[in-house]
Order: sequence, then C-alpha cells, then structure tokens
Amino acid sequence: MNLLLDTHTFIWWSCNPEKLPLNLLNLLKNPVNTLFFSTASTWEVQIKIGIGKLSFTEDWEKIVTREIENNFIQIVPISLEHTFVLKKLPPIHKDPFDRMLIAQVLTENFTIATNDSLIKQYPDIQTVWK
Repeated sequence: MNLLLDTHTFIWWSCNPEKLPLNLLNLLKNPVNTLFFSTASTWEVQIKIGIGKLSFTEDWEKIVTREIENNFIQIVPISLEHTFVLKKLPPIHKDPFDRMLIAQVLTENFTIATNDSLIKQYPDIQTVWK
C-alpha cells in the first residue's frame, strides 16, 4: 500500500504514537507499505510554528529528517499536475494544505492515513485510520 501521511498522522507518529490506533501503527511499521510525506505538510507545519500555533521540544527539521531516514519515507513534492487537480475538487474542505494532500492522493493513487472527517468525504479517496 502506498500511504500518504496526513500532517497530524506524521506528527503523532513522530512525537506521540500512542495517539494513533494500533491498526494504523501496524500499517506504518509494515515494510511492505511505502510511506509518503508531502512538502505541503511540512510547509503547513513551518507556518504554524512561525505564528505560534504549534511547537515541538525538538527542531522540526530534525524530526522530519530523522523520520525520513528511520522509516524510509519518500517525499512528495508539489507538482503542476497536483495544482491543476485542485480545480476539480468539490469545496468540502477549505484548508488549502488538506486540499493539496487530496489532490496528491488522487493524482498519485495514494491511500491517505488520516482521521480528518472532511477528507474522508471526498469521492475516490481511500483512507485508513482504524
């Protein structure tokens, strides 16, 4: 399975894995699954850190680098194709970062690891959580 980690999933797995359901933890640890993390998510986190809405006890860049190396996570850059898919999305979710993740899921045929109820409402989106 090609799993795109939603921003909160990545943060919880990295910093508070007890917040994740056991089934999801097993999927994340299973080497047959390929894990992906979007530059849109790290961009979102950097903005939230910058405005004081989010903080970590460790430097965000160190967290991301460590998780990429330890868990063989592949980075998904934002492409023109991803941005073009945005115009086709129904306006269920208003958050631009989540909309980009949805576009990436559709474009790259990912399953997204998320607990976001709005993302789960999009047609043709495969999600895992429980």
